[in-house]
Amino acid sequence: MTAATYDVLGIGNAIVDILAKTEDKFLTEQGMAKGSMALIDEARAAAIYDAMGPATEISGGSAANTIAGVANFGARAAFVGKVRNDQLGNVFSHDIRAAGVAFNTQAASSGPATARCYVLVSPDGERTMNTYLGAAQDLSPADIDPAQIAASSIVYLEGYLWDPANAKEAFLKASKIAHENKRSVALTLSDAFCVGRYHDEFLNLIRSKTVDLVFANEAELTSLYQTEDFDKALAQLRNDATLAVVTRSEKGCVVVAKDKVTPVPAFPIKQLVDTTGAGDLFAAGFLFGLVRGLSHEQCGRFGVLAAAEVIQHIGARPQASLKTLAKEAGLPV
Repeated sequence: MTAATYDVLGIGNAIVDILAKTEDKFLTEQGMAKGSMALIDEARAAAIYDAMGPATEISGGSAANTIAGVANFGARAAFVGKVRNDQLGNVFSHDIRAAGVAFNTQAASSGPATARCYVLVSPDGERTMNTYLGAAQDLSPADIDPAQIAASSIVYLEGYLWDPANAKEAFLKASKIAHENKRSVALTLSDAFCVGRYHDEFLNLIRSKTVDLVFANEAELTSLYQTEDFDKALAQLRNDATLAVVTRSEKGCVVVAKDKVTPVPAFPIKQLVDTTGAGDLFAAGFLFGLVRGLSHEQCGRFGVLAAAEVIQHIGARPQASLKTLAKEAGLPV
C-alpha cells in the first residue's frame, strides 16, 4: 500500500454557516422548534436573513467542520463538497483553504446557489438551525477523484448528504475506492431525523462493512435501532459495527468495539456558550487519534477535548490551537 497523502478526507455538504445570537421569543415568532434543524427553500432563507440580527459568516457543514478540526490538530486534511461560483461559494472556499484543508472540488457555474445554514443560538447555548442546501446537494460521482480517495488514510462521510441519489452514488464510489486501496471509511449519522428517514440504509452500510467506523450521539443511536433503551441499542451497535463511537454530551463518550466498550469522560469546560459543532469536532479529535495509531481511549480523549473547545465560543470551528490544547492536557501529539 502506497503512503497516504492525506490523513483524513471528508465528503459532505459545503455550507456557509450564518450565526447569530437570538432570544427564544424570536424562534417562536418565526415558527421554529428550538433545537431543531429544518430544511428550507431559497425564499424562506431570504426571509430569515432579513428578520435575524447581526450575524457572522463562516464556512461550515458537518464534515467540513470535522476536517477543519483535523487540520487544526496538525494532520493532513482534504474536503470534497459542492459550491456555486457565487459570493458565498467564494467565502466557503477561502475559509476552508485558510484552515489548512485541501479543497479542489469544481464549483458549479449554474443551478442552485451555495448552501447556507442559519444557526440561531439561544442564551442557554442551544442552537436552532435552518438550512438551505442549494448547490451542496448537487455533489455527484464525477466530483470524486479516485486518486485523491486512494491517497487518504480515512475517508469520512457525512450522513446529512445521504438525501440526494447522486450524492449516495458518490459516497458508494468513494467507499469502494477506499477499500480497494486498503483505506478506512467512517460515517457520521449526523442527525436523529436523518437517521429516522434512512435507518434501514444506514444499518445496511454498517452491516455490509461499507463503512468501518460509525459516529453517533445518543439520539441518533436510539433512532437507528428504533428503541428508547440506550443499552439495548448500544449492544446492537456493538454486534453490527466494526468500530463505533457514541457521544453523550456531558457524560463524554463510549467507544464500541467487538471486544470492549470503553467509556471516556467529558473534558471540563468553564462555560457552555454554543453547542454548534460539538459532534463534528469530537469526530475530528477521534479521527486524529486514530490516524496516529493511538488507543481507543486516547482517541476518545482527543475527541472530548476538541468538543470542549468548540462549545465554549460561538461557531463550529476551533478558535484555539487544538494541538496546543492537547499538549497541555498531556495527550501524545
